[in-house]
Amino acid sequence: MKKNALTIGSWLQLNSPSAAEIMSQSGFEWLTVDMEHSVTSLETMQHLLQIIEGHNIVPLVRVGENNPDLIKRVMDAGAYGIIVPMINSADDAKKAVNAVKYPPQGTRGVGIARAQGYGRNFEEYASVINRESVVIVQIEHINAVNNLEEIISVDGVDGCFIGPYDLSGSLGIPGNLTHIDVLAAVSEVERICRERKMPLGIHVVDPDISLMNKYIQAGYTLLAFSSDMLLLEKICREKMAALAQVRNK
Repeated sequence: MKKNALTIGSWLQLNSPSAAEIMSQSGFEWLTVDMEHSVTSLETMQHLLQIIEGHNIVPLVRVGENNPDLIKRVMDAGAYGIIVPMINSADDAKKAVNAVKYPPQGTRGVGIARAQGYGRNFEEYASVINRESVVIVQIEHINAVNNLEEIISVDGVDGCFIGPYDLSGSLGIPGNLTHIDVLAAVSEVERICRERKMPLGIHVVDPDISLMNKYIQAGYTLLAFSSDMLLLEKICREKMAALAQVRNK
């Protein structure tokens, strides 16, 4: 991310260790455990992180809210970084960074858990976490677009993710992603991130390679390709449709 080089990851939504293991063996560079739109508990989240890290893949967590207590526990469980929804101001961004970083950079409380080797590696962990942890902010409201310069100026913000669906909702046109106002807002985020050399990402929900190529050509460097749930749903639906044609011959 510091080089703003292209990385491709995916989302884990199924709350399944087996799915996490399959995805970890599939060539992704990072995987995000989704705690915003899933039923994943803190306990299961830690188990999924163990699987991801065990396969030398970067484990991230999308938290359900910008909550310092939740973020602290996610980091203590072993996440390398977080993706935080609805960051609409510089103060929101500072709150997220503070929850990830130890003093003096942040305000994260000190505890002993898996991330610190259950106590054995605390000094080593504390010496690198402020420098190496990742904070990615989701830009998914028109207020965030209007405040983007200030948001990405916050020390400790490492990248932005555009949330186009919620962005369209904040403009009063939910789901209309091709509306001129949505396209203008997205273009503004792209412009600012390009000028500031801030890594920019988006979740390509539909597992469509042509869409991925579109965003790669547009300069996006944090690309999430679908999710465990959607990849499974798509392959099942496509194969059953093909089987139906064979069956009906």
